[in-house]
Order: sequence, then structure tokens, then C-alpha cells
Amino acid sequence: MQSNNLLLLIKLLTLHSLLVLSTSQDFDFFYFVQQWPGSYCDTKQGCCYPSTGKPESDFGIHGLWPEYNDGSYPSNCDPDSPFDASEISDLMSQMKSDWPTLACPSNDGQTFWAHEWNKHGTCSESELDQHGYFSSSLNLKAQINLLKILEDAGIHPNGSEYNLSSIIGAIQEATGYTPGIECNKDSSGNSQLYEIYLCVDKSGSNIIECPILPKGKCGTSIEFPSF
Repeated sequence: MQSNNLLLLIKLLTLHSLLVLSTSQDFDFFYFVQQWPGSYCDTKQGCCYPSTGKPESDFGIHGLWPEYNDGSYPSNCDPDSPFDASEISDLMSQMKSDWPTLACPSNDGQTFWAHEWNKHGTCSESELDQHGYFSSSLNLKAQINLLKILEDAGIHPNGSEYNLSSIIGAIQEATGYTPGIECNKDSSGNSQLYEIYLCVDKSGSNIIECPILPKGKCGTSIEFPSF
């Protein structure tokens, strides 16, 4: 009798583990999020440059985030698959350039990347392993040159104010898809362009129209600060 109970318990635990795994790694699309370093730094909190020095004046990757169509998202899906820098050793140079950290104290970026993988990347393991997750993000960055798109439309990071609709329109015209825009506030409390969201299919390769966009806290006119 005891052996039967033990066998039943093992079956139930196995079924539970499989259900948790399938649920935690299921998602509908990715948000690919790039942030403007000038807006990260131009706040009361400030920033710290990475140990490699000041990043280029360009949008940097924030993350590739699995999402559900209803606006919710999975997170921290697989504690047994922690970030391992050796898995992306061939990507390190590009990571430092395109995915820099601005958090204080200064560091080499691995804390930032570990956070992104552990919180978001592990929830995409049904589609992308760790190397695939980071390489897909870097490929998307190369595919979507936001600074060039905006500057070609006459929108420059020089502290000027621009209509939010003009920023959205420029990106929409260049990519064919509607972006989500997030703003933060500078040290004086002015609204400024902070992050730009585009949606990507589950393969991590193709931009798609967003099923749902973040509710960005932007005014109709926002600053684009220098960096």
C-alpha cells in the first residue's frame, strides 16, 4: 500500500512539474525595448557609466521580454537555468557596445544581463536558449536603428521638444509597425523620451504589430535630451 501511495505521489509531482514548466514558458510575443541613455542619466537619480567607459550616444538594449496578449507577462521561469557569461563569450564585445549598463555603481554589465536573462529570458526557453536569446536581441538592435530613423525625420537628441505623434509616426513609417513610447522625467520634472517598444514574434526574429502597447506616461510634447 505504501509503495502504491509513493508511486502516486511521484506521478502527481511529475505532472505538476510538467504543468508548471509548460505554463511558465508559454508566451505570445516579445517586447523588444531600447532605451535612450541621455534620459536614463538625466534624472535626479543620475547614472554611472560602465567600467568600459561612456557608451556611444545611441539607443541601447534594455531587454527582450516575453509577453501575453492580455498585457501580463511571465517572469523568473527557470531558477535552474541561471545566467552564464561563458554561454555568450563570443557576443561580449557586441554586448558591451549595444547592451550597456548605466546602473550605479559602475560595472561591466553582467549584473544587468543576468537580471534580464533570469527574469525574462528563462521564460522564452521554449523558443530560445541563452545564446539565442542574447544573439536575437543583438540582431534586432542591428535591424532597428532607432537613432537613424529619428534623425532622418528631423528628430535629434539635442534637448529640443518634439511632438509625441511625430516620434511615433517616424518609427511607424520606417518600420511599418506602431511603437510604444515610454517617458521619464528629467531632474527638472520635464517629460522626456526614455524607451521605445517594438513587438517581435516568438522566434525573436521578426517585428510584428503589437497586440497590446504599454501605457506610456508621456505628454503630447516631449524632450529628446543629449547624451
